Amino acid sequence: MKVGIIGLGFRLGYLGYVFKAMDESFEIAGYVDPNPAGLATLTEKGISPGKAYATPEELIANEKLDLLMIGSPNHMHLDHIRIGLEAGLKVFSEKPIVTTIQESLELAALMAKFGHERLMVGLVLRYAPMYRDLRQALAEGKLGQVVSIEASEHIEPYHGAFFMRDWRRYERYSGSFMLEKCCHDLDLYNGVVGARPERVASFGGRKSFIPANDPAREGINDLELFHRKPSGWMGSDKVFDSDGDIIDYQVAIVEYANGVGMNFHTNLNVPDQFRRFCIMGSRGMAEGDFIRGYFDVHEMLTGKKVIENKYKATELSQHYGADEQMATDIIGHVRDGRPLPVSTRDALEAGILALSMDEARRKKSVIDLRPIWDRFDEALHSRAA
Repeated sequence: MKVGIIGLGFRLGYLGYVFKAMDESFEIAGYVDPNPAGLATLTEKGISPGKAYATPEELIANEKLDLLMIGSPNHMHLDHIRIGLEAGLKVFSEKPIVTTIQESLELAALMAKFGHERLMVGLVLRYAPMYRDLRQALAEGKLGQVVSIEASEHIEPYHGAFFMRDWRRYERYSGSFMLEKCCHDLDLYNGVVGARPERVASFGGRKSFIPANDPAREGINDLELFHRKPSGWMGSDKVFDSDGDIIDYQVAIVEYANGVGMNFHTNLNVPDQFRRFCIMGSRGMAEGDFIRGYFDVHEMLTGKKVIENKYKATELSQHYGADEQMATDIIGHVRDGRPLPVSTRDALEAGILALSMDEARRKKSVIDLRPIWDRFDEALHSRAA
């Protein structure tokens, strides 16, 4: 299986290793990246990155590819996806696949033209064992009808500092923190609810990574914690005086078309991090934490715990055992059409929710998503030009 890479950053350098571990025939034919931060990972693992090309067009013209993998900064994804689709290739893009509502509509139109099966997206949590167990519990009726959801994604200070130093600190490149980091989570809960979000309100800002909280002001000079995770393109050493425009905390409430309500909370400065959900249904309750590795289900009538699962991190995966499964399934999809648990449409709907949360935060008002969905459906079902 020969692949080409556009944007050989840390993530695709790591995924190159995972894909190779899952299938020895996986081969990187070439890549395009003026500053390939992920090259060191491939070299360390003894994996050839193939030939370096100056442009995506040169890569595609000179290599016979089974798959084009895109790991460029988020704001470049749409153009790179378009190039791959127009060349007749199957394309895998890291999340989020686009960074604005307008780009979401443009990609929906591309899907109408080229077909949904041609584009795969790296929403890796859909492949996590815990999420599969949650979907099974739902399918078996253990929760009954989903009523409301409480969910969160919180990251440790070293990771929050990374976002303040990396290119992702600029919304013009990342889209926003909610989109860049939390689109995984929003996609999961959209899938659980089984309906589109209709109304959103949100509040947030930056209160942790500001000059007044810089430990150096208190004479603390050991600041390795805040530089532990290396930054790539447009990296900076500034943490508490970052020139970025992303938030470091945000809360949101969502009402779905079927009446389900959800609240979601993210924070970039949590010393004992967690990534938790609690899904309340008419017949039971499911609670889990991807980081702390547990999944419990209680039934309503007796209060009895009917599922009690524990999960251990795998040596290979950065995402709770999901990376290996995603690599296996993507390879199977490219080769023989194996079905995948997440689609481009799912990814676009999660992205639109994240972007609407940010619009609500900026405007301090409730956003009605129904007009957006009307435009989205029109693009999604438009005829090929």
